[in-house]
Amino acid sequence: MIDSHAHYDDEQFDPDRDEVLKACLAEGVTHIINPGSNMESSKRAIALSEQYSFVYAAVGVHPHDTSECDENTIQVLTDLSRKDKVVAIGEVGLDYHYDFSPREVQREWFARQIALARSLKLPLIIHDRESHKDILDILRAEKGYEVGGVFHCFSGSKEMAREVLDLGFHIGIGGALTFKKAVKPVEVVDYTPMDRLLLETDSPYMAPEPHRGKRNWSGLMRLVLNKMAEIKKVEEKAVEEATTLNAIRLFGL
Repeated sequence: MIDSHAHYDDEQFDPDRDEVLKACLAEGVTHIINPGSNMESSKRAIALSEQYSFVYAAVGVHPHDTSECDENTIQVLTDLSRKDKVVAIGEVGLDYHYDFSPREVQREWFARQIALARSLKLPLIIHDRESHKDILDILRAEKGYEVGGVFHCFSGSKEMAREVLDLGFHIGIGGALTFKKAVKPVEVVDYTPMDRLLLETDSPYMAPEPHRGKRNWSGLMRLVLNKMAEIKKVEEKAVEEATTLNAIRLFGL
C-alpha cells in the first residue's frame, strides 16, 4: 500500500515517530508521501524523506498559511523542490471553511503555486474545502491539468468528481469513506475508475472507523482499502495493486 498523504512531521508524532514509521512497513506500507503546509513543515518533510527510504516529500503552502507568503516564497519553494525526494507541490489549494487567510490571498497563492508546479513539471496535491468552483476555475485558468495531481481527502460530490476526472486529476480517499454516515464518499468511489483512485490517511487526522477521533497512522489504511474493495465489488488485492500503481505513476516513485 502507498499512503499518498500523511503528515508525520506533525507534533503528534514527536513522542514515537520512529516507532510508528517502522510499524507502517510491518503493515505493508511501501511508500508514504508527506506534504508540507508551510515553509517549515516542507523542510521537515524533506528531512523525513532523507531519514527514511520509504518517505517522500511534497513542498508547498497550505491555504491556511498563505497570508504568510511574500515575494521570496516561490524562490524558497523552488529551491526546496530540487531536493532528490520531492515528488509534488502541495498541499496547496483553497479552504473556505476556516478562512484563516483571506480568500483573495488564498486564490493568488494557489495560482502562483500551480505556475510553480508547471515550471517544475511536478504534480499538485490539492486541498479543497468548500471551494469547489473556485478551485476548478483556477486550475483551468492556470492550466494545472498540464501536470495533474490529486484532490486529497476528496469531499465533493459525484458531479464534482466528474469535473476533477475530466481535468485529468486523481481522487484521494481516506478514513471518511468508512464513517457510518458516509454517503458522498461512497458514491464517489463507486463512480471513479480504479485507475484514478489513491489511498491516503491524512495522518494524524481522519482516522477510519472504528478508530475515529484517535490519532491516525498509515497502518489503518487497510480499513479504507477494505471498504473500497467492498464498494467496487472486487478483491482487496485488486484495490491494493491499482492504487499502488496509480501513486507510483503519478509521483514517479
